[in-house]
Amino acid sequence: MPGTRSGCPAMGRDEALLTEAALADLAGRDGAALAYAQANQSGKAVADCLAATTTLWLPLYGVAAAVLVGAVAWLRDRARAGKGQAHTPAG
Repeated sequence: MPGTRSGCPAMGRDEALLTEAALADLAGRDGAALAYAQANQSGKAVADCLAATTTLWLPLYGVAAAVLVGAVAWLRDRARAGKGQAHTPAG
């Protein structure tokens, strides 16, 4: 997953600029409202980007966890089977 989330902050900056362009009439009347709208939209864009990236990689994490659990179960079963054969009397 390295590098997949690196574009998210840029998306936030772009969304802040788009918000400023869309609400240009607020700049003359209320700079605080414009700043709030920019921060709000920027935060939403970054959160959406991070959520999409996580959703993209989530199946891979699920498969990796399943493989790990399966390998541990198999190894424990093999160890248990090996102990059972060692204690069986020859005869």
